[in-house]
Amino acid sequence: MKDNILDVVQDTAKDLAEAGVMNMTTLREFDAICLPEVKHYNAENIKALREKEHVSQAVFAAYLNTSPSTVRQWEQGNKKPRGTSLKLLNLVAHKGLRVLVY
Repeated sequence: MKDNILDVVQDTAKDLAEAGVMNMTTLREFDAICLPEVKHYNAENIKALREKEHVSQAVFAAYLNTSPSTVRQWEQGNKKPRGTSLKLLNLVAHKGLRVLVY
């Protein structure tokens, strides 16, 4: 079952592209619109997320490919995650830390 209406509409758009009714450029633009919103995390959210995963700051940092001091600064509110780190935090929040293991 689809999670939300955008998933259903996105599947329909893919079908239209396969049928030749929608061009691939339009489909790619539509796919970009359907990306989930990236949530911003404050110090308390990040610490709670890490603790929910039952890992130390050093282990959390290793999963996120950043330094333990960066995680510490996030959790103290001295620095805010952005870019790829923010996207990874969103993935961990929705799928768990194991999503980053390949």
